[in-house]
Order: sequence, then structure tokens, then C-alpha cells
Amino acid sequence: MKILLFLSLFITTPLLAQSYPQEWWVSIPRDQAASWEILPQDAAAGEVILSKRTELGIFSNFGATPFELDGLHYASVEGLWQALKYPDPSIPNDPRAKLVWPHTRAEVMAMVAFDAKRAGNEANLIYKANNLKEVSYGQDFFDYNDFAAGSEKHLKIITRALRAKLDQTPGLWDLLLKTGCLILKPDHTESGNSPASYRYFDIYMKLREERQPCSSSR
Repeated sequence: MKILLFLSLFITTPLLAQSYPQEWWVSIPRDQAASWEILPQDAAAGEVILSKRTELGIFSNFGATPFELDGLHYASVEGLWQALKYPDPSIPNDPRAKLVWPHTRAEVMAMVAFDAKRAGNEANLIYKANNLKEVSYGQDFFDYNDFAAGSEKHLKIITRALRAKLDQTPGLWDLLLKTGCLILKPDHTESGNSPASYRYFDIYMKLREERQPCSSSR
């Protein structure tokens, strides 16, 4: 019986190791990489890069994955993130409304990828010039980089947004579960001193854990 169990493990383990699509680790010439990019082949053993060059790129905040959250529609998680910096017409006397902005909040909510990121960078310049720190969600203002209550609030918002993205994008939960117990890594360099809301890959692993526990196998 022990021999049969050993043979079973010996046979199935390699099959499990080969159950992931090999294109997730496709080798890209270094001279084709963007300055910010971590390539698929740079994953260590047991890891996979959420590269925009593979189907896993849809998990990026840049992904064009429309979703609704608290009755509002967003074209991407990045659109939500950057829209928080813009004046909210539903907030009476929003102090940011007195300033000149390159976009409306609704316009940014409808953006994806680098368009949304650029809108956020433009907002950052306005924030810096006017000594602003707080963004808004609903009727609440908070500093999402304070590593305290503001960062915790932002983490909850982004976690809810990623869950909504999974729930409302057909096949996305299946793709996440298809990553098994692989450690998800970003395709860009992450600051070692960023709030938890920036680490979307970690959030996805926590959400994956709810349906497909991996803790005991790591």
C-alpha cells in the first residue's frame, strides 16, 4: 500500500508541476523590456509574474475590467484609484473644487491603463502645489499614504474593488484559481515602503485563499 502511494505521488507531482500554461513564463528579449518592467522569465521557482505580456496581465490595476462599486461604474481599478484625487461633485464644499483640474472625476473613472495613471500624475502635481494630501471616497477624506487609518481605509476600498473586479469579470475568478498556489508577483518594481493597498498581487492571493487554501502547502 505504501509503495502504491509513493508511486502515485511520484507520477502525479510532475503532472501538477506542468499544469500551468508555459506561456506564463515566456522569455522576452531584454532589449524589448520597458524601463519599469519585470519580465515573465524573471519569476523565481514557485512564482509567476502578473505580466501584461500574458493573460495574467488582466489582474493589473491597469486592466480594462469594468466593474461597479457602491453604485458607481469604473472602467478599471486604476481609474478608481486615480479618480479619488479629483473633486467629487457629490461632496458639498469639496475644497478641491476651487482649483483647476485637467479632468473631471467622472472622466477619470472611465479611464484605463496609462491614461488613468497620467491623470493621477497630473493630480499629484496639483496636490503638491497646493499642499494637499487627502483624497476622497464617498463623503470621507483621508490620506492613503499615512500608514495609519487612511492607509487602512484605502486598503479596504481597493480590496473591495479587486473583489468586485473578480466577481464582475467573466472567467476572472477561474483564471485566478488556475494560478494554484503560485506566488503572484508584479511586473514592475515595487517600493519596499508602500502601504498594503499598493500590493494588489498580495491582495489577490488573500482573495484566492478564501476559495483555494494554500497556506498549509507553502
